Amino acid sequence: MDVLLVLVFALSGRSSHHESLSAGGVLTTAWPFLAALALGWLLTRNWRQPVSLWPQGVCIWLITVAGGMALRILSGETAQTPFVIVATLVLGVFLLGQRLIGARVARRGTTR
Repeated sequence: MDVLLVLVFALSGRSSHHESLSAGGVLTTAWPFLAALALGWLLTRNWRQPVSLWPQGVCIWLITVAGGMALRILSGETAQTPFVIVATLVLGVFLLGQRLIGARVARRGTTR
C-alpha cells in the first residue's frame, strides 16, 4: 500500500503541474521517495507490524520525506520549501492515514 500511495503522490504532483503522466515521468518523480520508503521499511522492519503507527509508521514517513528530498537534490532536482511542505503533509496523510485505517480494521476484526 505504501508503494501505491507514493506513486499516487507522484502522479498527483505531476498532474497538478501539468507534467507528463507517462509511466517514465511518474517514476522519475517517484523513485527518490520509493528508494527512501524501502530504506524506511528495512530500518523499521515494518513487515513485523505493518499497521503500526508508532514508531514504524512515523519513522517510515519521516525517512521517506527526508530521504526522498536528499535523493532528489543529489540527482540534480530541486527541493524548494513549498514542495518540501506539501510532500511532508501529503505523504504524512497517506502513509500514516493508511496505517490508522488498517489498525482500525484489524481491531474491528479481533473484537468480532
